[in-house]
Amino acid sequence: MRVLFIEHDHVSPPGPVAERFRFHGFTVDQFLVVPAEKFDEPNVEREFPNLADYDVVVPMGAPWGAWDDDRIGAWLKPELDFISEAIDANVPIFGICFGGQLLARALGGSVAPGPKPEIGWTVVHTDRPDLVPAGPWFQFHYDRWQLPTEALEIARNSAASQAFTNGRNLGVQFHPELTPEMLLGWLNNGGRDLVIKDGQDPDVLLAHTEAERDTAKERTNQLVDAFLRDVAKLL
Repeated sequence: MRVLFIEHDHVSPPGPVAERFRFHGFTVDQFLVVPAEKFDEPNVEREFPNLADYDVVVPMGAPWGAWDDDRIGAWLKPELDFISEAIDANVPIFGICFGGQLLARALGGSVAPGPKPEIGWTVVHTDRPDLVPAGPWFQFHYDRWQLPTEALEIARNSAASQAFTNGRNLGVQFHPELTPEMLLGWLNNGGRDLVIKDGQDPDVLLAHTEAERDTAKERTNQLVDAFLRDVAKLL
């Protein structure tokens, strides 16, 4: 089996999520949308891979808004079309943060800026702890989805909806793929100022992420296992 990870920027690799897919025998392909040299001008033309080559699609996070057609419209609409094609073809989708927001849009929902950002480690209220454990999970987002009626919300907190299912698809608002090395990449590419603006200490956040490394990976493994077994029906 083959899984496609859609990486939207050069500092957001799939990390332990991809590792767990490999553990289950998947061949992992990684598709980068915005190369490093275009990070500040992300409205690039991209042709997405052939969906027929894949058994699962994992659209990942991004530092841009899933609603921001003016800034990233050159590839945002094509990616939405790609995700819609996967939905129609019953190819399972595991949408992470921005990717979950795109999944919500493709299903007929909407995405817009929230009243405040969520940055840091957060416990969520979950109806399906067997699928989405309560966490804590790492958050770094400014937007939130409004789900269509066909989607089933399964986790939330006081700031935003946090997870939903639809058919063989799962969207999560948080970042199960996060590692300290990945967070450092985010901090070094504009994230440090955003964390400070949110009233937090980036170095303490990084230290907290290092302290969570092992237990966070265990939660991620449980999440991926349950997605493949109970949602995608591939195990």
